[in-house]
Amino acid sequence: MSYEYKEFDFNKNIKKIIALNIRKFRKEKGYTQEQLAIYTDRSFEFIRRIESEEGKRGFSVETLWRIATVLERPIDDFLDESILKSGN
Repeated sequence: MSYEYKEFDFNKNIKKIIALNIRKFRKEKGYTQEQLAIYTDRSFEFIRRIESEEGKRGFSVETLWRIATVLERPIDDFLDESILKSGN
């Protein structure tokens, strides 16, 4: 059995896109970073770093699921690249 290498197009900005969308959807919901931290059982500092470092801070799928649940958005909304084009 041999492995055939497959090329794929990975968006290197995906963490930044997710981080910007977290901020956008949090603000739309009217939540502060502190409220989001409490509602997701994460620390304020953790949420602040996710947003302020525009995704340079890594986070788990579980954290993204918690955030999506609290913000009442499907996870795929956080992958929407139009946030980069809108300049938000």
